[in-house]
Amino acid sequence: MQEPEEKKIALELLETEQAYVNRLHLLDQVFYTELMKEAKTGKTVPEEVVKMIFSNISSIYQFHAEFFLPELQKRMEDWNRNPRIGDVIQKLAPFLKMYGEYVKNFDKAVELITAWSEKSPPFQELIADIQKRKVCANLTLQHHMLEPVQRIPRYELLLKDYVRKLPPQSPDRGDAEKALEMIFMVAKHSNAAIAEMERLQNLWVVYQRLGLEDDIVDPSNELIKEGPIQKISTRNNSTSEKYLFLFNNMLLYCVPKVIQVGAEFQVHLRMDVEGMKVRELKDIEFPHTFLVSGKQRTLELQAR
Repeated sequence: MQEPEEKKIALELLETEQAYVNRLHLLDQVFYTELMKEAKTGKTVPEEVVKMIFSNISSIYQFHAEFFLPELQKRMEDWNRNPRIGDVIQKLAPFLKMYGEYVKNFDKAVELITAWSEKSPPFQELIADIQKRKVCANLTLQHHMLEPVQRIPRYELLLKDYVRKLPPQSPDRGDAEKALEMIFMVAKHSNAAIAEMERLQNLWVVYQRLGLEDDIVDPSNELIKEGPIQKISTRNNSTSEKYLFLFNNMLLYCVPKVIQVGAEFQVHLRMDVEGMKVRELKDIEFPHTFLVSGKQRTLELQAR
């Protein structure tokens, strides 16, 4: 008798889950625990840094080791009598939201490992020592840390496959489809969290370049485009270098600072996007010129 296709996929889910729990054990119970023990002696790295590197890995490990893996194991042992996993995955799905924090923190964690490996030789030695152990399979800490980031997409792929292979009359069809939808929503939630964090980080960098002017710093703003521009002076037929930042609600007309201490630019004019008009000019002497007129004033500008 050949195993039905959906059972093969369910077994693959169980096997990959066992391997994944071993990886989480390595991250939480070996790397995190040993680095934390050393940090407490005050010789390698501050405790706070170790906590920042590993984020909420302990909660993720406990959830998979104490709840999800045992549930899956029980279900697969009982498969012949009760061939279904959809309901178990539905219980799992809401908890996967805690991956949002880990995934958001991942790039920062990798940066911290690199920075502190350079700063603290004992920290670097301890990591190297753990990496030499058989359990690490010649892979780096960073490589192991990537595993939780890739786990939710893996669930999604396996479950899609499982739903595809289920016979139409399978008792698990309704549950499995609902579980897939829930996993899909969690993956979207995780990606949206990363995108939002990147947007805010980029916005903050722009605000620093502008000197953190109070009335400009607003987390809800969106930067659409920025770049150098020439300001045309009709009085003496000359141009001077300026810089524009276009947000969803305002255009900032800036002057690059000669001495760049702190801010890179000085805001000369802020124009509301509402009611703003842009008109192209046909000027032989100054090609690529246009007029920007707003409630505040009108500027004659030339693009590259």
